[in-house]
Amino acid sequence: MSASDLRRRWRLWRKGRPFWGGLAAVLAGAEICVIPLAPLKVMLEQGIAGVPGVLMGLVMIVMGLSAWFAPQYRALAGILTVLVATATLVMSNLGGFLIGTILGNVGGAMIFAWQPVPAVARGAQERSPSPKES
Repeated sequence: MSASDLRRRWRLWRKGRPFWGGLAAVLAGAEICVIPLAPLKVMLEQGIAGVPGVLMGLVMIVMGLSAWFAPQYRALAGILTVLVATATLVMSNLGGFLIGTILGNVGGAMIFAWQPVPAVARGAQERSPSPKES
């Protein structure tokens, strides 16, 4: 399998799902998970309050991955991602110092808003001549 075949297959896979929204949700979840897992001295001061941050971050990662691997559930994944990202604002260090909340809200909105391209329209786009050919 050549590099161009791999690139074409990757591009088709990526365009068949809400890839960028899922990526933003996974990054936001990872960022929110990492902050409560600070060095032990900081964690001892934080105590049990770090657990919701880690759990919410994991939920956001799962929602981002479900947008990639089960795009038919994109509406649910998008809504839950936005709700959890907003809840982390209160529950987890201002939502990962606002970075996780903003990334999560943007990613969730992108997941929710994504629409698959119908097969008929996709085939018409591939057959239409480009301006250079005419």
